[in-house]
This record gives sequence, structure tokens and C-alpha cells, in this order.
Amino acid sequence: MKKNTILAVLMAMTAMTAQAQTYLDPNAPLEERVKDALSRMTTHEKVQILHAQSKFTSAGVPRLGIRQLNMDDGPHGVREELEWNTWNPAKWTNDYIVAFPSLTCLASTWNTEMSTAYGNAVSEEFAFRGKDIMLGPGVNIQRTPLNGRAFEYMGEDPFLAGEMVVPYIKAAQANGIACCLKHFVLNDQETDRFGVNVNVSDRAMREIYLRPFQKAVEKAHVYTIMGSYNKWKGVHCCHNDELLNGILKKEWNWDGALVSDWGGATNTLEAATGGLDIEMGTYTDGKTKESEFGYEMYHLGNPFEQLLKEGKVPMSVLDEKASRVLRTIFRTSMNPKKVIGNQCSEAHYDVCRQIGEEGIVMLKNEKNILPLDPSKWTKYHNVLVVGENATRSLTQGGGSSELKTLRDISPLDAFKKKYEQMVDYAQGYYSGRAMYDFVDKIDEAKQAELKAQALEAAKGADLIIFIGGLNKNTRQDCENGDRESYDLPYGQNELISELAKIQKNIVVVTFGGNPYSMPWLKEVAAVVHCWYLGSEAGTALVNVLSGEVCPSGKLPVTFAEKYEDYPYVQYGKEAYPGVNKEVYYKEGIFVGYRHFSSNNVKPLFPFGFGLSYTKFAYGKPTTTVEGDNIVVQTTITNTGKVAGKEIAQVYVSAPKSNVERPVKELKGFGKTKLLQPGESETLRITIPVDELNYWDETKNGWARIMGPYTLNVGASVEDIRGKVEVDN
Repeated sequence: MKKNTILAVLMAMTAMTAQAQTYLDPNAPLEERVKDALSRMTTHEKVQILHAQSKFTSAGVPRLGIRQLNMDDGPHGVREELEWNTWNPAKWTNDYIVAFPSLTCLASTWNTEMSTAYGNAVSEEFAFRGKDIMLGPGVNIQRTPLNGRAFEYMGEDPFLAGEMVVPYIKAAQANGIACCLKHFVLNDQETDRFGVNVNVSDRAMREIYLRPFQKAVEKAHVYTIMGSYNKWKGVHCCHNDELLNGILKKEWNWDGALVSDWGGATNTLEAATGGLDIEMGTYTDGKTKESEFGYEMYHLGNPFEQLLKEGKVPMSVLDEKASRVLRTIFRTSMNPKKVIGNQCSEAHYDVCRQIGEEGIVMLKNEKNILPLDPSKWTKYHNVLVVGENATRSLTQGGGSSELKTLRDISPLDAFKKKYEQMVDYAQGYYSGRAMYDFVDKIDEAKQAELKAQALEAAKGADLIIFIGGLNKNTRQDCENGDRESYDLPYGQNELISELAKIQKNIVVVTFGGNPYSMPWLKEVAAVVHCWYLGSEAGTALVNVLSGEVCPSGKLPVTFAEKYEDYPYVQYGKEAYPGVNKEVYYKEGIFVGYRHFSSNNVKPLFPFGFGLSYTKFAYGKPTTTVEGDNIVVQTTITNTGKVAGKEIAQVYVSAPKSNVERPVKELKGFGKTKLLQPGESETLRITIPVDELNYWDETKNGWARIMGPYTLNVGASVEDIRGKVEVDN
């Protein structure tokens, strides 16, 4: 046979093989690929792809050329590489990445374009590192300001969280990286997170806690979701039949794969029948303990296969789980459109900086001490920066979201670069090491010495910039433990007050994922809250403080004047942190600003609040009904002297009825472009009519009160600039 003939035969055979093996054809419809692959797999192979084969991978089917799934922690960047079967760093030299701002910072931008940019950039880094699933983002509700993990989430309001997470997911998954939305659901505290049973009304469950997850499923088609450690109705959420099979998969028609949190699976039969698809981290506590068992001994490993052989679980359950995992594989690791990505590019640093700049919230600016533009800066001959967070890396610590960065620009370095003059620095306090599972001991003598040094340095200062707040130490903003106090830690409240007695020109800058008390608020000239800004923290902060960027961030949470003002506190320990592993959400739907507004409790800073260097006027709002949507239009005009952006928020007030409703509920928002002085923009804010619904527990479904609704358009929940009524 001639050489050309042999080649032709081989090519024909290859073509026939590819045609026969539909699952390998990237152009074939997804469901056909899944069905074909499933038909070729043995029972054991189907079981194998349902559980981990290392700390952060689950198996493929090598015999069929079906790839494994590579996962890694997010959502603020790709975690450093770990050893295959331990929690020890692998000590690679090419796993340095960009740390993006925390999701609380992203939520503070109220800018869906920033969310798209974030999802695109962070997923490119995941792709470049060879990952298929990003473990994040998170949309648990910030019910308590003590939640150690709140910095990973998007605030207290389900509408804002849902609207901001959807573009993030869409952008990431367009790059072939599956988002693993977490933690489903009610993982709203770290105290007793592994076993606390959450008791919550069906209405609050639907309107508050499930709502952002539902939006991510229905509007973003999120590929994977991570179950939470806690229980609901006495059953762990990682294999809760009512939650996963009933609500998520059947009611919401979700076709993705449910991944356990690491160590979240606790029972073989429940894991088999309760809706879990990929089991990870079993026999660990999610972080510190090593498994003494092989991966085949996971609940969805040999024990599950034995149940199948004995006929105690039907094969259809196995096929459904395997189909969901295969669907994920074909969407990610075997997706020919998955991007190559890149890592630590200047474009990614730009995205990081822009999100940080738009997420920073200015809370006070007395006598316009800010911005510190060059002309104003020169009158301050001696500038003193005080505070550990001026130099401390805030990308370290925090638990699973800890990041290994190529560069971190500190606030102090950014100040020195920006103003090209000597800036004195005094640490003022120290917090110890960023430890995951225990609090580092503080040397009180050293603490007193640092404080004394700062106070002495303050005597010669014309301007003090205090840079402190929280950090990612245990029992601060850190996984596996909640904060122990609403106050700032490490003696900062006392230090700020004493500094303010020496020099009135004091600007307080805080980092952190939670609100905190400010007993010194009246004593300082300005307050700026930064959340966590990532690798470009210093640059973003100084650009805002200098006036190069006009602040436009607004709060996604309520800052209460005192801890006792938060709604759940009045109900005692049963409401938080729980008693005997039972916690009761007795405040119901009145979470965050819903409580403050409805009960006339004055907050320190209300939800949606944020100052600017310029001023904005709101035109009279108008509405039209377009199909199933209400469209609110309002014209925003920059009436100040510098360019800036404004966020218009729409809060709905329901007509009076026998149904208890909050006075106001966020149902729409829009952010202007950068408006020059005197420039205007008309925002069109679309609100689906279904957003007016409430959960009717008597009917176990959504319902709507008929009658005119009031749409309150304003700059925050407490700063309403215009109202308009609309019939539904």
C-alpha cells in the first residue's frame, strides 16, 4: 500500500473515531457529549469523578481522555500552590499573583462594569495557573458585623449582592473558568460553623438569604456551587435534600455540580441522596487536620459504590451526579474556548487599582481637609503617618483567601512616591502575626512603647494620617472565627483619641471587611474606609486622598453607632452566636438597614452612604412600565467643582397591607459616568416587576400586594432626593 493511501486511511479512521466519540468533539452539543461519555464509563469510573483525588483536584477518566478538575481558592486571587496531599505550600516560584480587592470593596463600587472587569481579570489568572474551578465568589449575607468572613461577601443586602455577583460570574465563566458560588446557604457566622443549626423563617430564607444565590443561578447560570458547613432544619447543607435537590436543582432548574466545602460531607447516605455531587476535603476540618484515610474512603467513594451494589441507592442517582460533573468538565477543562490567560499583567493591576479607587468610601470630611492636593499638602511642613496598616501586607492571613503576591504597594510607600517629600512614620500599635487558628500574644509593654512613640511624634506634626482598622488575624477578618468586639482592636480607639487631642488635623483611614464603632468620630477631621484593596492598596488610597480620583464608593452595609443597635442583638445569645449549636434568626427579614429604617434607629452611617469631593443634584424621577419591567429615570447633575461619579439608589415602599414589609427595600441602582462640573446624565434603572414580590408562607410561594408602590430615589437609604408612585 502506498504511503499516501496509508495516510488517507489513518485520517479516515481518526475522523470516524472522533465522530463516534461524541464526548471528545468540542463542537458537539454539551448534553450529547455528557450522554455519550456517561455511556462509556464503568460504575467505578463514575464514582471516581465524584470525590477528591488530592487537596484541590477531583479525578477524570484517563482511559477515555476525560480530564480532571483543578480547583483553587478565590475569590480575590489564585491561592498559592499547595502540595498534592497536604496543606503545606509547594514553594513554587511562579505562583505569585495579583491580589484583587475584597468583595466588600467590589460591592462598594455599586458598579456592574467593575464587577465584569473583576471577573474577567481574576479568571484569567486562574486559567493561566491551570485551574478549572474558582472557589468563589461568596454572597452570604452580612447579618452581623462580627462575622470573620464578611470581607469575602458583598454586604447586607440580597439585591445588591445578587446584582453585583452576576456580571462577575458571567465574565469569569466566559473565559472557561467555573465559579463555585459559596457558601450555600446561611453560613453567616464563623462561630460553630461546622455544626450550628440555623433556624430561620421561610420568608427570611427566601427573601434575604437565598435570593442572591437564586439570581446567580437564574441570571448568570453559575456552573458550580459550594455547600456550607452549617445545618438547616437539622441537616448539613452540603447534603441537604430539601435545599439541594428540592430548591436548587428542581425548583430553580439548576444543572451544575454541587461541591462540598472541605470536610462538609458528614454522612454517606445523605451524601449519596442529598444532592452532593463532588466531595472535597473529607476527614479534615477544612484547613488544619490531615486525612488518615485514602480518597477512595470518602463518602462518595467506596462506601457510595457499596450502596449502589447493594441496591440501596438506584443507579439513576449515580448517573445524575456523574452527568453534572461531566458537564462541568466539558465547560471548563475540556472547553476548547477556555482562555490561556495571563498572570500579574499590568492590565490586571489596573483593574485592581480601579476597583479599589471606586470602592473606597469617604465617611467624613470636615472643613474639606480632603483632598490633600499638592497645593494643600505644601502647607503641612511635618506630615506624620501613624498605624500598622500603613506598612502591613493585608493580602496575608484571613484563611483560605490568603494570597501570595508579586507586589504589594503599601500606603506609606505610595505617600512617599506621590508627594516626593519626607513623611514621618510611627507604627503606634502592633497586632502580631496573621495566624489562622490562634491569636498571637501581644506584649503589652511593647504596645505601650509604640503608642508613646506615636504620641511624641504627633507633637511636631502639622497633619496626621492614621492608617489602621482591622486585619486578617484570627478573630478579626479571618476564616474559622468571629470578631470578639465591635471596637477597633489593639487599642486603636484610645490611640486615635489621644492623637486628636494633640493635632486636630487628623485623617483616619481604616481597612477591614466589617463596620466598627467610632467613639472618636467627632474628634477627627476625616474618615475614609477602604475595605481590603489588594496589591494596589497604597496607590488606590493615595489617588483618592490626593484628589486625583474623586471618591465614589458607598456602603454596602450599615455602620451602627453602637453594637446593640444591630437587629439580632436584642434577642440575646440565641440569635447570635447561638446556644447549644442552635441559632435563631429572630429578626426575620429585618436585616441591616431594613431594621434601622423601619424602627427609626439612627445609624452612624446608613446603608448606601458615601461622600464625594463634589456635589450632585437629582432631577425629578419619572417611571414607565415596559413589559414586565418598571423603568425609573432620573437626571444627575454635577453641581460641584471637580469631576466625579454618583450612585443613584431606588428603594421601594410597598402599599399598606396586613403583610409586614420593611419601610424601604433596595430594588435598583445605577452609577453615572465620570461627570465633569456642570455635566448631567440621565440614568435608566430597570426594576423587574417581580422584585416587588414577597414570600407568602401561607401559600409557600411568591405573592404581590396590589396597589401603588412608592419608588424612593436617593443617594443613600436615608438621603432620598425624589419619590414617584407606580401601579403594579
